Amino acid sequence: MKIKQLSLTIAAMCVAAGACAADPKLAIVYDAGGKFDKSFNQSASEGAARFKKDTNISFLEAQASSDTQAEQVLRGLARKNMDLIASIGFAQTQAVQKVAKEFPKVRFVLIDGVAQGANVNSITFKEEEGSYLVGVAGVMASKSKKLGFIGGIDIPLIRTFACGYAQGAKATDKKAEVFQNMVGTTSAAWNDPAKGGELARSQFERGVDVVFAVAGGSGMGTLQTAKEKGKLSIGVDSNQNSLYPGSVLTSMVKRIDNAVYDSFMQMKNGTWKAGVLAKGLKEGGVDWALDEHNRKLITPEIEKKVLGVRKDIIDGKVKVIDYRTGNSCPV
Repeated sequence: MKIKQLSLTIAAMCVAAGACAADPKLAIVYDAGGKFDKSFNQSASEGAARFKKDTNISFLEAQASSDTQAEQVLRGLARKNMDLIASIGFAQTQAVQKVAKEFPKVRFVLIDGVAQGANVNSITFKEEEGSYLVGVAGVMASKSKKLGFIGGIDIPLIRTFACGYAQGAKATDKKAEVFQNMVGTTSAAWNDPAKGGELARSQFERGVDVVFAVAGGSGMGTLQTAKEKGKLSIGVDSNQNSLYPGSVLTSMVKRIDNAVYDSFMQMKNGTWKAGVLAKGLKEGGVDWALDEHNRKLITPEIEKKVLGVRKDIIDGKVKVIDYRTGNSCPV
């Protein structure tokens, strides 16, 4: 009886302390946008925080402001004998691949990129599918039928967003025009809200009245400028509808939070596996956001159309071209 009571006491102490010998050692590394970018990285941090709340298991946090620094940060964490390190963002791809090879006993999950290795799980998203949906909503809400797109850097991933967005808009209205600009060419492009706002103003002067910002922290400037100019914006990665209620038409959400949460939970439960996963609408990896903050902007017609297209994509009736497959954007 005393032995049983002692076991229960130890278990209770483990829960209270939030760490037992069996608990996995976890870490998360944010990219240049930083933990509080209100977009990509913040979604990842929310997933990790939810895991901690549900399990009482803590994790280490770090930020890599450049590709070179990412390698140093990952190597430093690996030397601490982490069980699993979550690397947030495609910019860490090469660093993950190199460090994972050096530390075969440490597991890595790369969010938004693909790295090779028997101890690496790469999670990507079908951004083109979610972007298609917001393209449909955007052109239906637009009066000018001129849509804007502001990306961070001109790379295949960002072009995938832009291409899906244009496909959705032009499939809904053949008269739709899509204007595109990129913030910059270095990692600083993800954290330059002033430039994001400047590009938005330039597009508005050309007749754009709905703009989709896919530029990390720089997108905050785009959303703010849209609000100031009485235009509509579309958020990305996190649900950004609440940032400027009545101005953010919708958000193309990537469930990065779920990807991090699931990876940490799999590590805890001993079910973690290496490999490559691609999450789209069907897998719950991407979607559009409809809530109390944009409810008044989404008419019954827009909602019906978007939900219909969403079902058709999941059912395979609508095929959205992925720019990264080597096909040129069809629109």
